Amino acid sequence: MCDPTTAVYLLMTVIFLIIAGWKALVFLRDPTLPLALMSAAFFVGGVVYAMASPAGYQLLGDLFGQARIATLPIYVGILLCYADTHILTLLWTPARDAPRTRVRRTVALWTAAYGLAIAAMSVVFLHADLDGPADPLRFNTQQADDPYALVFLAILLVVLTCGTLNTWQRSRRTGGTAPQVRHALRWFGGSMLVTFGYVLCSAPAIILAAFGHQELQTLGVVGSYFGILGCVGTCYGMTGAAFTAWLRERRDSAALQPLWKLVVGDVDTGLMYSPTSAKPHVWGVVRIMLTRRIIEILDGIRTVQPWASAEVVQAVHDLTDRTLSGDELEAIVTAAVLRDAAARYQASAGAEPPAGVQGRAAQAAHAAGVLPGARTAAQDERARLVRVARALQHPLVVAALDHVAIRRNAAADDFSASNHR
Repeated sequence: MCDPTTAVYLLMTVIFLIIAGWKALVFLRDPTLPLALMSAAFFVGGVVYAMASPAGYQLLGDLFGQARIATLPIYVGILLCYADTHILTLLWTPARDAPRTRVRRTVALWTAAYGLAIAAMSVVFLHADLDGPADPLRFNTQQADDPYALVFLAILLVVLTCGTLNTWQRSRRTGGTAPQVRHALRWFGGSMLVTFGYVLCSAPAIILAAFGHQELQTLGVVGSYFGILGCVGTCYGMTGAAFTAWLRERRDSAALQPLWKLVVGDVDTGLMYSPTSAKPHVWGVVRIMLTRRIIEILDGIRTVQPWASAEVVQAVHDLTDRTLSGDELEAIVTAAVLRDAAARYQASAGAEPPAGVQGRAAQAAHAAGVLPGARTAAQDERARLVRVARALQHPLVVAALDHVAIRRNAAADDFSASNHR
């Protein structure tokens, strides 16, 4: 039976590697240094969790004939993850008006410092004379009596102290940064303070253990949980904003489905980029599908626009209670006009509208504002169409269409009666 701790660590391994693959795919579409660093951080984090699990720790020990050999790649991997976060913070928070050469120099110096620390840790670890039980959580205190192991741990704690505190201090510079970057920096800063708790717990426990006292061994174990929490926090900082954006794109793609069906699926399937356009696209690379859906909807709106009627606009305004906001009223008017225009398009079997209809539509567009939103900026089009899609079944839309239908039927009856006189 699988050990519960191993199961949890392997689950974290799978999660981290999946996110690493996701970030790598995004990197392939938009190769940037931050995306490369994030992909590497998640990959290294996944490998570290695999090695730190009881089963992984024992497996590496058996393979190399040294029960505690896994401690070296685990600690190096942890340091690499935090170095990754630190460098990302340096890239995202340059000093005001700092030249790019200074930013590059700062990143290069910290990268070199981390590289030298890892090299030194590797050398002294391999010279250490390790004995006792192979317990990864108690390695710091159990092996602190060995001088080389003590130097190994001292380097780790010094570098973590400098890196975490500098990252926390730099992460407070959020002025002028994009919302997603501000989200990441807030989490980086808080997570680094949590990680510093690992240093605060481990340092006294190690110092006391170096003199042969194990009274603070439990405190050292508690410190390891601060490190895990800090790692999880930084990882959320790298993914939280992107995941939230993906959820919004998934939600908006599903919300646009009724509007797409109205002006594309029920009007002209030739407007579809592919047969998959009819699906809601709530999984996978949603952003590409959502962009395509918006383009198809706009093409569909242009197709039915000649059948737009000012009567519907007037009916909505006649029935409204004047308490609606500008954007909400605009969405309701647009939804009502599109429902009416699509129905008239279908009734005409796609034939060219009569000249009178075209004249009324042009007049309404100029004077009454049929199909508002023609001047919407490209970056605001998605939000506008989502509002329209959600307004398709609004009671005011239904009431306005019923009111227009009654008026048209009455006008048709009057016209028929006059022709029979």
